[in-house]
Amino acid sequence: MLRPCSIAGLALLAACGPVPRPQPIAVAPPAPIRTTGLERVIGKDARGLVALFGAADQDVWEANARKLQFGSAICIMDAYLYPPARGKEPLVTYVDARQPDGRPIDRASCVAALTRRAQAR
Repeated sequence: MLRPCSIAGLALLAACGPVPRPQPIAVAPPAPIRTTGLERVIGKDARGLVALFGAADQDVWEANARKLQFGSAICIMDAYLYPPARGKEPLVTYVDARQPDGRPIDRASCVAALTRRAQAR
């Protein structure tokens, strides 16, 4: 039977062993944001969006950023516009889309549906 002093001594000796090196964690790079089918929207200013889709259903400003929302029975699209440089006109840098009930929808499909909506008017 080991005495308490022997156990403590063994614990101290174990602490003197080699320290394992931390292994790097492999992190996958973020997936690129697909913009295929969004060429008609990305990089446009507000006038370009209104010309393409008609009047926005919502127009929200927050500081120098702007969100224009367009909707139809098929989908709702939010276009986020930010100025490329100080004093420049805000341009669309990101688009989000969803079905009216909140379920996801392909953004390019929504752009196509909203374009058809505007042409029907």
